[in-house]
Amino acid sequence: MGTTASTAQQTVSAAAPFQGLQGSGMMDGRHSLSVHSFQTTSVHNSKAKSIIPNKVAPVVITYNCKEEFQIHDDLLKAHYTLGRLSDVTPEHYLVQGRYFLVRDVTEQMDVLGTSGSCGAPNFRQARGGLPVFGMGQPSLLGFRRVLRKLQEEGHKECIFFCVREEPVLFLRAEDDFVPYTPRDKQSLRQNLQGLGPGVSAESLELAIRKEIHDFAQLSENTYHVYHNTEDLRGEPHTVAIRAEDDMHVTEEVYKRPLFLQPGYRYHRLPLPEHGAPLEAQLDAFVSVLRETPSLLRLRDPHGPPPALLFSCQTGAGRTSLGMALGTLILFHRSGATSQPEAARPLPMEQFQVVQSFLRLVPQGRKLVEEVDRAITACAELHDLKEVVLENQRTLQGVGPQRPGQEQASRRSVQQKALWSLERYFYLILFNYYLQEQYPLALALSFSRWLCAHPELYRLPVTLSLAGPVVPGDLIAEGSLGADDLVSPDALSTVREMDVANFRRVPRLPIYGMAQPSAKALGSILAYLTDAKRKLRQVVWVNLREEAVLECDGRTHSLRPPGPPLDPAQLEALEAQLKAHLSPPAADTKGPPTPRFQMCLTTQEVFSQHSRACPGLTYHRIPVPDFCAPREQGFPEVGEEELVSVPDAKFTKGEFQVVMQVVQLLPDGHHVKKEVDAALDTVSETMTPMHYHLREIIICTYRQAKAARGEQDVWRLQLRSLQYLERYVYLILFNAYLHLERAGSWQRPFSTWMREVAAKAGVYELLNQLGFPELEGTEDRPCSRLPCSRLRHRWQQWPDSPEPSAAGDFL
Repeated sequence: MGTTASTAQQTVSAAAPFQGLQGSGMMDGRHSLSVHSFQTTSVHNSKAKSIIPNKVAPVVITYNCKEEFQIHDDLLKAHYTLGRLSDVTPEHYLVQGRYFLVRDVTEQMDVLGTSGSCGAPNFRQARGGLPVFGMGQPSLLGFRRVLRKLQEEGHKECIFFCVREEPVLFLRAEDDFVPYTPRDKQSLRQNLQGLGPGVSAESLELAIRKEIHDFAQLSENTYHVYHNTEDLRGEPHTVAIRAEDDMHVTEEVYKRPLFLQPGYRYHRLPLPEHGAPLEAQLDAFVSVLRETPSLLRLRDPHGPPPALLFSCQTGAGRTSLGMALGTLILFHRSGATSQPEAARPLPMEQFQVVQSFLRLVPQGRKLVEEVDRAITACAELHDLKEVVLENQRTLQGVGPQRPGQEQASRRSVQQKALWSLERYFYLILFNYYLQEQYPLALALSFSRWLCAHPELYRLPVTLSLAGPVVPGDLIAEGSLGADDLVSPDALSTVREMDVANFRRVPRLPIYGMAQPSAKALGSILAYLTDAKRKLRQVVWVNLREEAVLECDGRTHSLRPPGPPLDPAQLEALEAQLKAHLSPPAADTKGPPTPRFQMCLTTQEVFSQHSRACPGLTYHRIPVPDFCAPREQGFPEVGEEELVSVPDAKFTKGEFQVVMQVVQLLPDGHHVKKEVDAALDTVSETMTPMHYHLREIIICTYRQAKAARGEQDVWRLQLRSLQYLERYVYLILFNAYLHLERAGSWQRPFSTWMREVAAKAGVYELLNQLGFPELEGTEDRPCSRLPCSRLRHRWQQWPDSPEPSAAGDFL
């Protein structure tokens, strides 16, 4: 940006409470935001007892309560941070210790040129005459002009949504108040993001206003702001701040018209700049709709709907998203929903997540078409659908990572593409919600409705962009490695059985092992079917979620980047990798690719032995390393538990959320005891170096508490919840076996979860998964962590995990 940023700190520095706000969602839960504007000073005086601020200056009262004196400006200044953007700009106080105050809207942002005629940049109405409007950030007088314009057009009722999540301050400029926002010195064109749960933009605005007023008192009633951070000539500008009334917060600008226009309502609906809204944000939107009888046709169904007005900074991305949501509402209000055109392919049908939705939902095509119509109606400035397609084209143009190409650049492009696709998909989910809930006056919130449709929660996991798989690129990006390099033979069975960690569950014909080679598979089948064991049928379940090949007698595996793949996709990928790794080499460009004389896919390895062992059947059910399996991952088919000494209650699995599930289930305590007995039986096959499933839940939780690095804390918190969820799913599966036994398990587990468990509230418990009984009063409840929510937990996958080839003891 042509600037160099530096800060000069005084002798005593205030904490930088916004540190880390620009990070990803996983940072949300670990930065508490200080919103007070004055740090209590520490006076080096043995007589000092306390400091009380008043309108003039802080006052020190001594221990004997007979002496008091004021703190002078020099002492107060020591608790603020000074900074400058370049060597030629003056030093001045920084907001919250690190931020510069920058004018929010520039002339270049007003693409539609409506600031002069309408009062706000990029002011527009949805096509088709729908009373849905969008705009960029107006000034105070500009906003009043917008409201007058809507009144003159005959809109007696108007609901205005400010969809900004970042704090905005309005500073006096002659007769007007113009918006400014705090910006990080390293990214002056980006708004603050990720304020964290429990921190509102409104509270930050009040704190920043108080802080700027303090700064002005120390600087002859002026403060420094920036209008052009690209060209610092003439910067910064000074503004006069004599009282807090010289600054307005967002609520003051937007709420005051309530007293003058009874049909006007204002709501702040923070939406993320990137990606889809959170369920809580859509719940807040639905709450507003419920309070508007004219939108739900509860009052005067033939009367006009209210005008819906949305505004963000430029009026582009977040505003277009809000306009699309409002347009979908009006579609359902008017009954003007579309009829599906089966013969015409949908433009977005190329994406796997859309294909999955169409297969899952009977009226899926109609719902997708309605979303496309709503987006098109609001696309004058920003086409949400075209953004997805453009991001895909950009990603394909970037291609695979080549030598010299920065990996971060490709990841950035890929992240933008996934964010835009996720935003589009959640519009589809919201329209599905409206189809079911609008006739019922939105009785269920969006989040509760989504918990009643858990199959939809799984779909975003498949978010990926269309395009052919290029095996060579996957090998270059990933790590094609031999399994035996990461498969320790803890049970020392390779010498006898040719496979690591071969063992049997006591008293049951159930066996486990690491990934077998073709030679090992022959030895194992001979062992199982010999004269001693006499097993005639062998059901082999391969749980690997990565692509596996046997190359020249050794098994190799490669985990493709991105979301998990289903069995058909994995087998297709293995076939493509086999063709690429088999001789002759197709080309010599790019990084060298290992070539093998003979490659076999996993399916081919088992097919070779099916003739010698007719009773062998093979299934591929990919299971994540740490998470609970998906509902479709479960096969269609009272003893006291072992207890470790530390945390005995928890090593018995008596976590609060587990016991809540047990209370829901018929004969739940017995169902849990059977699961615990099975886990104890399996634990007999393990060595002392391995954890029991119930033990590893509490152990991982403790590790997260003791971890220091942010990445380690996040990873361990997520993993502890994934282990806990896995344990809950085992209990649910056992309940399914009991309750569906009379019907010979004709209803699959996934259907039972959707039709029975979901209605009983199981997914609502899973949607707030945590360890509240382990959280002290000083800790933030674990249930408020992002990964406690189904959406965040189910959409996580490891960045670069080791292949699970060793025969997981869990």
